[in-house]
Amino acid sequence: MPELIPVNIVIADRSYRLRIQSEDEEAVRKTAALINDKIAEFRSNLAGKDMQDYVAMVLLWFATEQNQSGMDLVKWGEAAAGLSSLEKMLDKALSENQI
Repeated sequence: MPELIPVNIVIADRSYRLRIQSEDEEAVRKTAALINDKIAEFRSNLAGKDMQDYVAMVLLWFATEQNQSGMDLVKWGEAAAGLSSLEKMLDKALSENQI
């Protein structure tokens, strides 16, 4: 079982103590920084009653970004499958013409 390390992460002015794998620390810290940056951006650009409003806005933004990234991966996968099929057809056509 991998060794978990304790880290303190601050999101929306609240501190959270997490136990994570050491190789995940950089990604977790960068994600927390991105969340805090987005909170600051929404605070300066949009009206909200309290921090929960801004956290909800960031959550919606993050989920939408992840969904878009997932859709992009599906599109790339479909394109790769199409190219692979085209390559097979070209290989077959070329092998038939070499006789």
